[in-house]
Amino acid sequence: MSSEIKKELKYAESHEWVRVEGTIAYVGISDYAQESLGEIVFVEIPEVDDGVKKGDEVTTIESVKAASSIYAPVSGTISEVNESLEDEPEQVNQDPYGTFLFAIDMKDPGELDSLMDAAGYEKFLAEHEE
Repeated sequence: MSSEIKKELKYAESHEWVRVEGTIAYVGISDYAQESLGEIVFVEIPEVDDGVKKGDEVTTIESVKAASSIYAPVSGTISEVNESLEDEPEQVNQDPYGTFLFAIDMKDPGELDSLMDAAGYEKFLAEHEE
């Protein structure tokens, strides 16, 4: 299974991607993650203004196969959520990198350094697919 990996994004080992715009980190799930989950039928929308710490469970995605927790790749405050996913969760399958789940106003942008770049994520996937 060869999944698309976007070069300009950062990745967490739990398969979230991060796109940074200023102090805002937009978070979604990788192509690999959506392929592994299969058909996504529900995305729980987190609350705006909730504080999160790096590694906290923020929300859940449910597919026909399983429910999967989505974690905060950085600490901060939820500043935006993608409400269109309530009615159209399949957007995550159709365009995993164009569909963010939530955005975090980062408390410590230095935490981004602990995430993988595209090459690191590709290597991580290769090591964990065996």
